[in-house]
Amino acid sequence: MREARLGKPLGTAGKEGAREALRWRGGRRGTGREVSGVALLLPGGGPTGVRRPSPVAALAVRPLAVRLAKAGRPEGLTAHVVRYRCHGWNGAAAHPARDAEWALEEVVRRYGDVPVCLVGTGMGARAALHAAGHPAVNSVLAIAPWLPDAHRDSEHPDPVKQLIGRQVLLVHGTNDERTDPDLSYRYAERAKKVNRDICRFEVHSDGHSLHQHRAEVLALATDFMLGSLFARGYARPVKDALAAPPPLGLRMPLAAGFGASLRQ
Repeated sequence: MREARLGKPLGTAGKEGAREALRWRGGRRGTGREVSGVALLLPGGGPTGVRRPSPVAALAVRPLAVRLAKAGRPEGLTAHVVRYRCHGWNGAAAHPARDAEWALEEVVRRYGDVPVCLVGTGMGARAALHAAGHPAVNSVLAIAPWLPDAHRDSEHPDPVKQLIGRQVLLVHGTNDERTDPDLSYRYAERAKKVNRDICRFEVHSDGHSLHQHRAEVLALATDFMLGSLFARGYARPVKDALAAPPPLGLRMPLAAGFGASLRQ
């Protein structure tokens, strides 16, 4: 099977910085800006399929990658989009999760011991949650995650113990018809029992792509990434969500206009 790939780095100092970042190996830095954190973007996909993914999935998360890279540039952040080997999750093979683990190893090889925020959408969000146990992972942002029904497969529910010690935020539109928001709530509820640093936001009346409240979702993603990777402090709604017990902290409404007065 073909190999997974990392997209070009975003957020380093211009084209020369990007070329320099690709040359870094085994923690050795060149003359470009030193990378102090990485956002690893995991695109969506489908339940099955071993063909090479369409480039559309990677392009769909690129605006978010650019937004995060720009916001974190002063802190030394770089962002990469993962290119999967194949389109589907494919049952127990969990190909995107394995590709995420490979990408984490590649990040360590290129940049050394830097914290990583896994940012996934749809199927990629499930991959991010699965791969969170890697030592390089600091935090996970799961956007409209595609998750199985743990009640139907009670013998093999998606794991949650790998999230211990990580900052985790899930965000889901309440009108999502592609990935069930109730399943992401149930997952977050199970995860909260082993890791208190988990919260979940609901985007009322929005669908899977979260287009209606895109600005607020981007602001939320940026605030969470900066706060988790660089300890810059979370916005008040994120702090409140992390501190609140279930169900409040797992059904926190994303307010209209969130981010308008924040540092972004």
